[in-house]
Amino acid sequence: MSSQAHIIKTHLPDPAPDIAQLLASVHRALENLKAKDIAEIDVRDKSSVADFLVIASGTSSRHVKSIADEVIRFAKQFGVMPLGVEGEREAEWVLVDLGDVIVHIMMPRVREFYALERLWTVGDRAPSGEETIAGQ
Repeated sequence: MSSQAHIIKTHLPDPAPDIAQLLASVHRALENLKAKDIAEIDVRDKSSVADFLVIASGTSSRHVKSIADEVIRFAKQFGVMPLGVEGEREAEWVLVDLGDVIVHIMMPRVREFYALERLWTVGDRAPSGEETIAGQ
């Protein structure tokens, strides 16, 4: 795969099996439509709203919308109905709320501007060897 998934790990235990399976389903959907620069951030110690954020980029607004649709389709096949979907009309940034997992699909310039990875990892320092690139 050409896209890299960055998993930012903290000291927290592994996610519950159903959340882990949902995350795997989300990653399959993203990879299926060739989303770029996939990042997964564990926010269990920072937010009561969700346990994980998954952030990915699309190459055009049509690509962003298609990726979001695929995430929704895979989630439904897994038995999870989205709690909400925002931004589909403009498709510059589409948010898919799957409860414990929130997926952000963004155009690269929008992603760079809002810098969600930096926002959610401020102050985090992974001990040596804890930051992992999936698939390597």
